[in-house]
Amino acid sequence: MHFTVEAQNFAKPHLTAGAIAVDATCGNGFDTLFLAEQVGSSGLVYGVDIQSRAIETVRAKLLEAGTLQQCRLVVGSHSQLNAMIEQEHAGAVSVVMFNLGYLPLGDKTIVTKPETTLAGLDQAFEMLRPGGFLSVLAYPGHRGGQEESQCVADWVARHADVIRSERFQDPGNRNSPVLWALIKVVGAGV
Repeated sequence: MHFTVEAQNFAKPHLTAGAIAVDATCGNGFDTLFLAEQVGSSGLVYGVDIQSRAIETVRAKLLEAGTLQQCRLVVGSHSQLNAMIEQEHAGAVSVVMFNLGYLPLGDKTIVTKPETTLAGLDQAFEMLRPGGFLSVLAYPGHRGGQEESQCVADWVARHADVIRSERFQDPGNRNSPVLWALIKVVGAGV
């Protein structure tokens, strides 16, 4: 299973032309580009990453694809989504995607952390429209990844009454990535 592609497949039915979406951890920009293609020129994608190198990679990828105009790229932490997403979009976001860990082919000492991820998940959930989709892809195989993955699992369990969730992982591989596909229940708040 290619977990990034699976996350995108789960997100796709929640995306229409004109939708608002968030890539909370841009990395190399695969989810950002996917979201930009789905929402079209009438939509809006916020792309966030703590590393300026990642944002520049994403900018180049979007420019080449002709989708930069529908994206707002921000250097910052996913723990500060509320400060980066316009308040008029609160409660109107269709999809938020998190791909945790470190920047592939980048500095492996710069990783997402449980405390910032939990803050980001709370803020992302508040931004979602009823029926909106949230994906979280965690990597328990790197240093700190197991702890972060468990924090996400605990967050999902605490919100079981306001989300529908599915969890995917290769059962034969303890260090397999873990994908959570979450849908905000209509009428739910944090």
